[in-house]
Amino acid sequence: MSVTGSTLAQAPATHADSRTESRIEPPYVPAATSEPAWVRALLIAAALGFAFLFLLVPLAVVFTEALKKGWDAYLIAITEDDAWQAIKLTLTVAVIAVPANLVFGVAASWAIAKFEFRGKSLLLTLIDLPFSVSPVISGLIYVLLFGAHGWFGAWLMEHDIQILFAVPGIVLATVFVTFPFVARELIPLMQSQGNDEEEAAMVLGASGWRIFWHVTLPNIRWGLLYGVILCNARAMGEFGAVSVVSGHIRGETNTMPLQVEILYNEYNFAAAFAVASLLALLALVTLALKSFIEWRVHRQTAHAIGEES
Repeated sequence: MSVTGSTLAQAPATHADSRTESRIEPPYVPAATSEPAWVRALLIAAALGFAFLFLLVPLAVVFTEALKKGWDAYLIAITEDDAWQAIKLTLTVAVIAVPANLVFGVAASWAIAKFEFRGKSLLLTLIDLPFSVSPVISGLIYVLLFGAHGWFGAWLMEHDIQILFAVPGIVLATVFVTFPFVARELIPLMQSQGNDEEEAAMVLGASGWRIFWHVTLPNIRWGLLYGVILCNARAMGEFGAVSVVSGHIRGETNTMPLQVEILYNEYNFAAAFAVASLLALLALVTLALKSFIEWRVHRQTAHAIGEES
């Protein structure tokens, strides 16, 4: 009887202790990302100062030097025969290299993201190869392959085919250094989307091409455009690989970056900066398109999340 009474007497106290413990608040732990105001201000000032000194100031110098002698001198510099040939060659190479990388990037990313096959890891490694190899080395590879003393040099000479120091060599070098951009933009996008929509279309009887055009392509269009923009910017601005295989023939194999180098080495600074300003304008347009695509994708994602909720 006494044991039962003591147990009953202790029961309310135990229950009260549990209520007291439940009301105890955990100790305050400051967030790991919270810093004092002066630290945040210092970091922001450092980032803005870096952007101003290393991005905005050089960009302003390019346009200032390009227009230093007036608009007439600027127009003469960019319409001069050698400069105009360099502009046309740069555009020609981009028109060939970018669609080639677009086709390869879409095919490779579709295969990697949607299928399992032997050699998949090897294909991923080959896609990343231009990121780990210097552009100068990639140009030298083509010299060793297609040069006069290269593996295929004798055969090319016998059949009067010229690859080095001509447009084909410039195109090959540009394709090599730019082909990862489209694939690397699409692979994670396709992997995140999964295969559900393609499998549903296949169950409904759609063919492979119909699935690609009406299901896969609409889902990746913004990522594809993003990769094409980056690929085009790199193709027009490539210097190292093109410098090795072009031969620096004025009016024939000089692209815009090579033309800038030649004019600068000849102390023709106004013309050099005039051609360089065209490349800077290309960079600004690329940045604007990139920002627009990111904004559009973010807007579509937020809209889709809102509809789901």
